[in-house]
Amino acid sequence: MLSKKLEAAISEQINKELYSAYLYLSMAAHLDANNLPGAAHWMRAQFREEQDHAMKFYGYVYERGGQVTLKPIDGPPTEFGSLLSVFEQVLAHEKKVTGLINDLYALSLAENDYASQIFFQWFVSEQVEEEDHATQIIEPLKMVGEKGQALYLLDRQLAQRGAD
Repeated sequence: MLSKKLEAAISEQINKELYSAYLYLSMAAHLDANNLPGAAHWMRAQFREEQDHAMKFYGYVYERGGQVTLKPIDGPPTEFGSLLSVFEQVLAHEKKVTGLINDLYALSLAENDYASQIFFQWFVSEQVEEEDHATQIIEPLKMVGEKGQALYLLDRQLAQRGAD
């Protein structure tokens, strides 16, 4: 059984994961409007991944006999600037999420909830991956700049992420 404190914290994290999904969908819309369909595709894949994360948390609460409490989701921004700026915002956001996941893990330690510690370890590892993915896009963008053929080729590469 989850403690009420951990149950509430996971419910809050579900809200944050759904906000993340909404943010990435907004980024996809911005990129589609700026003729970067490959990058928009990448963001839609990220949108779906964040929804999946929210549902993992949701399912876990019920597996442990708890109840999820949903709250309103804040609206995301709609303008993000250049492609480099978009991915820098992705990295900053993922770093923020990493902090939230670390806080959940710390709470599970304080609550002596060993099952939750194991559950949260997957998310800790996932956040390392998320930050790395953003960095692996930012660095080439810095090298090639944001105009011309190199940007076109990078956008085509981003379109290769998963199925749309």
